[in-house]
This record gives sequence, structure tokens and C-alpha cells, in this order.
Amino acid sequence: MHTATHPVPARARAQLIASDVSVLRGVTPVLSHADLTVTPASRVAIVGENGRGKSTLLHVLAGTLTPDSGTVQRIGTIGVAEQEMDASDQRTVGQAIAEAIAEPLAALARLDAASHALVDGTADAEAEYASALEHAEALDAWDAERRVRIALEALDAETDTTRPLAELSVGQRYRVRLACLLGADDDFLLLDEPTNHLDRSGLEFLTAQLRSRNGGVVVVSHDRALLSDFAETIVDLDPTPDERLRVYGNGYLGYREGRLAERERWEQEYDKQQAERARLQDSLSAAQNRLVSGWRPEKGTNKHGRATRAGGLVQNVHRRREALEAHAITVPEPPQVFRFPELRTRTGAALLSVENVSVTERLRSPVSFSLSHRGRLVVTGPNGTGKSTLLKVAGGDLAPDTGVVRKPRTTRLGFLRQESDLPPERRASEVYETYLDALVAAGIVPSSDAVGVSQLGLLKPRELSKRVGELSMGQQRRLDLALVLAARPHVLLLDEPTNHLSIALVDELTEALGATQAAVVVSSHDRQLLRDVADWPSIDLSAMAGSAVPV
Repeated sequence: MHTATHPVPARARAQLIASDVSVLRGVTPVLSHADLTVTPASRVAIVGENGRGKSTLLHVLAGTLTPDSGTVQRIGTIGVAEQEMDASDQRTVGQAIAEAIAEPLAALARLDAASHALVDGTADAEAEYASALEHAEALDAWDAERRVRIALEALDAETDTTRPLAELSVGQRYRVRLACLLGADDDFLLLDEPTNHLDRSGLEFLTAQLRSRNGGVVVVSHDRALLSDFAETIVDLDPTPDERLRVYGNGYLGYREGRLAERERWEQEYDKQQAERARLQDSLSAAQNRLVSGWRPEKGTNKHGRATRAGGLVQNVHRRREALEAHAITVPEPPQVFRFPELRTRTGAALLSVENVSVTERLRSPVSFSLSHRGRLVVTGPNGTGKSTLLKVAGGDLAPDTGVVRKPRTTRLGFLRQESDLPPERRASEVYETYLDALVAAGIVPSSDAVGVSQLGLLKPRELSKRVGELSMGQQRRLDLALVLAARPHVLLLDEPTNHLSIALVDELTEALGATQAAVVVSSHDRQLLRDVADWPSIDLSAMAGSAVPV
């Protein structure tokens, strides 16, 4: 989608200002009193869990969604790329390009006409030529088509202008549209999950474009590497004590530090209010106990004395009950914190050995590695080189055509597969508890080491009470991770572990993987995760020639 709120870029005068914006979905608030200012120099990322209103905020800024309250002021042109695209688009690639740069092309046509009029000596030709030239220069019209061509090639998009968009794959259509937007050179670029469908070189080109372009950028993304590389301001839509968004400066580092400080303040204030409520409850209970038994006077005390004392105790109970009722807990419960269990392993002997394994047509070059206490391994390579296949062989899901996998009988192995296979009709709590009970009953996990699902901080009680099919993809992924950790594994095999997980949880998981005693194998395309584990031993399957990697 491409929208323009002004026919000519406003450049330095451009601005997007959202003031006190609120959006409801039915009766549920999606955005509450949001304020955000975007200038031509802004590099903004919007983050948050699924369903928190990221795309909604982008649509409000673009003008394609009217907020229920609040205002948005827009000066300048806006280019927008949503996550979803129309698969039935009947335009050709060339027509899509022409529409994206229609203003520059029209400006060049006008300038050409003005040039002819100037030669012919037409009245007012000089004024029209000067105006047309100024317009073309403002749009940098001569360079527009070249910008799109460069972007098409850099993003590995279709360059044949006669190809219909409907014939292209989803990824190809997305890359064509993204190239058009980058070439159009609007005052503002609003992108929803733009790293989808891009390879490494495409990601590098996009990042460079977002950093260097002469105009404001607002991006919705879960890609932590993109956030780290381009974002200067991060808008966090995840829950806060007052349910209002938070804006952090100083890039991704500032966001992480700010979010941690916010949570600490939230937890402290919540604990303080809870403690005060507990004190008031104890005070009321004590007063009620005194009313029941403590006021009875000794035998012989006059009736007036008994009545006076009883009345005072009743009043005392009333005062304390009123104090308790007046003490409203205004701070909501803080978000859960992921608690990675201690995974103890024995030192010395190998926990898992993979020796010259290969699988016909799926893992062609023989691969070997050995893991012991605190062993670490990263498996990399393009799609189709056998990363998931290698982990399936190591995890016992797939028999190799050559080679052998050795695992001592006492080694517990946890395998987080890329695809979930949870029973959709069963409740999440039941799935976890049944699995944990089976582990304990089989003697695989001692009852003293059993970890209740609530102890992990991955799912809230109301989420655990839902059927698996009612959970979001992120919640299902959290349940998968919980099941892996329930076995208290000595070896962790993690295939694309960051898929569908929130930024906060991924950061916590990455930190835990670096510290655990268990051996860990990670296969991932996540650029930030790969940066975070850059000092781990690695196997690049695209260059693998059967060499052993002891880790």
C-alpha cells in the first residue's frame, strides 16, 4: 500500500504527530492515550507481543485507521508496507514500479513539456519551466527509476517488468513492493515486519537504507538485529502498570535497560501495595478475634462496663474493615519472569557423540561432534543444507544413513523442534502435568527435581487453563519450551528456538543458555542470537566437509 498526504515531499517540514490516541477493539483497549512524534530524522521501532496493537499504531500513523479518540497530524508523503499482500494483484512489475514513482515520472513529463514550450516561445513558458524544474528537483525525479532498480537487484526481487505480480511467490511480491517503496523516497516509510522474505544480503541492504534515507522511518519488527542496527527510538507496547506505551531512547540497549528498570519499579510498587493490604488484613483479623474473645470482662464487672468495652471493639473492627476496603490495589500484577531451571550435568564423560552421520538428500556431508559438560555448538547454513535434519538425527527422531549417534543411557535429552506437535483439544496445564507425571513415574526425573509449570514463568494461569488450540503461536511455543525443560535435560537441542517468542523472553533465554551447565546445540537464522553466541564453536553445513568438532 502507498499513501500520500501531500503531493510533494515536505522534507524538513515533514512530521507525524499522534496525540492522546486511543483505539478500542469492541470494548477492549488496544491503544490507550498514545503520544508519538516522528520527524524526518526519526528511526523508530515498535515492539510488543502479538495482539498488543503494533500494526494498529502503524495504521493510525498512516491515516488508514481513525482512532476512537485523539488526533494525528500528518505533513508530508507516506509510504506503507503491511505484512499481508493481495495475491490477486493483476498489475505487472513494471506497472507497480510506475505507480510507486508516479509523481517523479509526472514531474519529468511536465518538465519535458515545459522545455518544449520554452523553445517555442509560448507565453509564461519561463515561469512554468522554473516551476516544473523546482518540482522535479524536490522529488529527485531523475533518480527515481534508478533507485527502484537498485533496490530490486539488492533485494533479489523480480526485475522483469512484464511479469504479472500474481504469478510471483509471496516473497517475490513482497520484495518488489519493498523495492518500490525504497525507491519512491517518501518523507516517511512505515513498514510492518519488513525482514520477512529477505535473505542476508537483502537484510543488510534494507538496514543500510533505513539508516541512511532522508526521511523518517517507523518499523514494526521482532528482528532484534534490525532493532539493534537501525532503531534510535523504541516504542514498547507490552503491558505497563498504567497500560500506556513506553518510549525509550538510546536504541536497543536503552530499551533493554529501560524495560528492566520499569519492571523493577513495577514489582517494588506491587509488592509494597500487597504488603500494606496484608498488614490491614492482619489488623482486621486481630480486631475480630478480640471482639470474639478478648473483650469478655471478669465475673462481677458491671453491665455498663461490659457494654462500653464491647462497643469500642466493634468500632475498632469497623474502622479496620473500612481501611481495608479503602485500600485499593491500583498496580496490576507485574509480568512473569522466565526462570530457567538448574540443569546439572556430570563432568568428564561425553554426554552426546555424533560420528560421521549423513542422510541421503538431506544431510549430504558427514558430520561429527561431541558434547560434554557445558558444551556449546551452533549449527548454521542456508535453508536446505540439513540443519534440522542434523538435530533430528542427534535427538533420535531420524536414523542416519551413515554414521552413529552415541548417548549414555543416563543422559537426559531435551529437543525443542522447529514445528510444534501439541494436542489442540487438551488443556495446556493437562499436557504439561501428564508429561511431567510420566517422567517421574518412569524414573527419568526424580520427584525431588520435578518442576511445576508455574515455576518456569512461561505461561500465566489463565493461559494454562486454555486448550492448546486456543493459545497463540507464541504461547504454544512457550509450552513446547516448558515441556523440554520439564525433563531437566543434560543436553538441549534447540531448532530455531526464538521463533514466535517475545523479545523479552528471547533475551532471557539467551542469557540462560550461556550460563547453564547443560550442553546446548542451537540451530538458528536469528541474526541477533547468532551474534550473542558468536564465541560458541560452530558448524557451517554449507561448508561442511566431514570434519569433527569436539565441544
